[in-house]
Amino acid sequence: MSHTNAPPSTRSGSGSVINQALRDAAEALHRLLESGLAPATTEKLAALLVERFRSGHKVMICGNGGSLCDAMHFAEELTGRFRHDRPPLPALSLSDAGHLSCTANDYGFEHVFSRAVTALGKTGDVLILLSTSGNSENCIKAATAAKALGITTAAFLGKDGGRLRDACDIVILVPGETSDRIQELHMLLLHAMVERIELLMFPAASSGI
Repeated sequence: MSHTNAPPSTRSGSGSVINQALRDAAEALHRLLESGLAPATTEKLAALLVERFRSGHKVMICGNGGSLCDAMHFAEELTGRFRHDRPPLPALSLSDAGHLSCTANDYGFEHVFSRAVTALGKTGDVLILLSTSGNSENCIKAATAAKALGITTAAFLGKDGGRLRDACDIVILVPGETSDRIQELHMLLLHAMVERIELLMFPAASSGI
């Protein structure tokens, strides 16, 4: 059978694109490990979240597009489970479709997260912001709203960190030239942080006892 009508990506060897993507991801991960700063800061954030959970506070998390999907992913692994059976932990992604569409329609999309923070946040809570550019206006306004309420802010960022780098209490900056590579490292660190939280809060469950 002739393959002359195959899509261009198939004719040119699409496997090379996949291999290059894997090499790019491996290089970004290598740079993350070499710097050591982001993993160390993530460790400190995990310890902070444990402290806040134990004192009755919660974590909120938000972002745009794929970052909002990562926020939902992170929250469900705290309210549900990750590696081990253990009590649920108070985590909330700011992703309610009704709130987002209502607020965007009535006030503008730049206010969708800040109004949620003001409505749901309490002093002592933690707000995590995910942004590959660090310049998402709705995340910047959310950080401002959080600080006004005495909520600790932490940002997972890429590139130069953008405006959020100077707007948050804790900054975790990862390498990567494109949003997809940056988001992959964000999710990897978020996964590692959940694992660390489980170990610190529920050592018996984590050890299999």
